[in-house]
Amino acid sequence: MNQKLKKTPGIYLVGFMGSGKSTVGRLLAERLGWDFIDLDEQIERLAGCTIATVFEQQGEAAFRDFEHRALRAQTGEVHCGRARVVALGGGAFAFENNRQLIADSGLSVWLDASAEALWERVQSATHRPLAQDQASFTQLLESRREAYGQADLTLDATQAPSELARQIVEAV
Repeated sequence: MNQKLKKTPGIYLVGFMGSGKSTVGRLLAERLGWDFIDLDEQIERLAGCTIATVFEQQGEAAFRDFEHRALRAQTGEVHCGRARVVALGGGAFAFENNRQLIADSGLSVWLDASAEALWERVQSATHRPLAQDQASFTQLLESRREAYGQADLTLDATQAPSELARQIVEAV
C-alpha cells in the first residue's frame, strides 16, 4: 500500500468538471470498503442551499470558503483514521490551501481528459454554473491544469469508471 495511505487513509479525486470524480469515487470506495464523500454534497449541506444558489446569491468567494471548510472537515475525519474516498469539485485543487490539506492527509488522483471530451460530458448539465459556454469552459480548464498536475497520480479519465477504480486500487 502507498506510504501516504499508511499514515492517513484518504484518497482525493481531483480534476475538471465532467472527469468522473463522483462516479469513479463511488466505485473505488465500494472496492476498498471505505466511505465515499462527494465534497459538493457536503458544501450544499454546509451552505444550506445548492451550489448554484451560493454562486448566484453570495458569489464564488463565498463558495470557495464553504468548499475549504468542507474539505477541512473531511481531512479531519481522515486524520482520525476514518478511511474515505473524497470526490472534489473541479476548482478545489486549484487552491494551495486545499492542496496542502490533501497532501497532508492522503493520496491525490487527477482524472485527466481533453477539453473536448469533458465539454461533451457536461454541455447539457444545468447545475454547473461555470460551464456556460465552451470557450470559457476550455479557458478555465487550461488555467487549472498546472495545479491538477501536482496530484500524486494522473489517470486518463476517458477510460471506463470501473477501469479507473481498478487502476487506483492497483496503485495503492
